[in-house]
Amino acid sequence: MQGIENKVVIVTGGAGGPYSIGAEIVRSFHRAGARVVIADINEASAEDLARELQQNAIAVTTDITSDAQLRKLIEVTIEAFGGIDFIINCAATYEEAGLDSSREQLQKGLDINTVSAAMLTQFALPHLQASRGAVVNFGSVSGKICQFGRFMYAISKAACLHMTRVQAAQLATHGIRVNSVSPGWAWSDPIGGATGGDREKADSVGATMHPLGRISDQADVANACLFLCSEEARHITGVDLPVDGGYMTLGPEQQTGSIDWLTS
Repeated sequence: MQGIENKVVIVTGGAGGPYSIGAEIVRSFHRAGARVVIADINEASAEDLARELQQNAIAVTTDITSDAQLRKLIEVTIEAFGGIDFIINCAATYEEAGLDSSREQLQKGLDINTVSAAMLTQFALPHLQASRGAVVNFGSVSGKICQFGRFMYAISKAACLHMTRVQAAQLATHGIRVNSVSPGWAWSDPIGGATGGDREKADSVGATMHPLGRISDQADVANACLFLCSEEARHITGVDLPVDGGYMTLGPEQQTGSIDWLTS
C-alpha cells in the first residue's frame, strides 16, 4: 500500500501475548517500511518485539491510563523519529463482570478502552496536524449489538465508535483522518487463551457466526489498519471498517433457516 514507507506509527497494545493482534499490526507496518513505536505496559514483550524487528522499531513501556506516560510516549517518539504520522489505538482490557460490574471496574474499562485513546490523540494533535496524519481506533462487534454476559466491554466499544465519528468530524479541518476497525471473533490473546491455543476449535465454534467460515486472523485486522492509514484511503474518514467475516450480517438465526426449525 502507498503512503506507509518511512512514516512513523505508534501502536498501543503493540506487544501483548502470544496471539496478539497489536504485535501483528506492528509487524505489518514494519514490513511496509514504517518506523514503529511499540507502546505496551508489558515491558518485556515490547522489548522482545523491538529486538525481533531490529531497525526502525522502538519499545516504550506505557501505561495508557497515565497522562504523564502518554506525553512521555510522544516525547520519546519525536526524539527517536522526528514526527508522528499514525496512531493505532489497539490497547484494550477484556476484564468483564457483566451487569455485576462495580463502578471501579466500569471506570477502568472505559479509561483503557476509550478515554486513553482520546487522550493520546489529543496530546499528539500538533504532530498529527503537521503530518496530516491518521488515527485508527478499535471498535468491536460488541459495540454494535448485545452479547449475553458482556457489559463493560460492549459499552466502552460503543463509546469508542462514536468517539471516532466525533473526532473525524472535528479533526478533518486539521487534515487528520480518524477511522475505526471492528473485529468480530479474531485469533487473539483472549480467544487463544480461552481455547488453549487451539485455532481449529476457535474456527469450528465461530463458523456458525461468521459466514466466511472462520474467525479473523490477526493479519486480517492488521491489513485493515494499514489500508486506513494508506494513500488508498486518503478520502476516507469517520467510518468503521468491519473485519468480522460477515458476523454483523447475521441475525439470531445465524446460518440456519428458521422455517426449517418449524418443519423439522
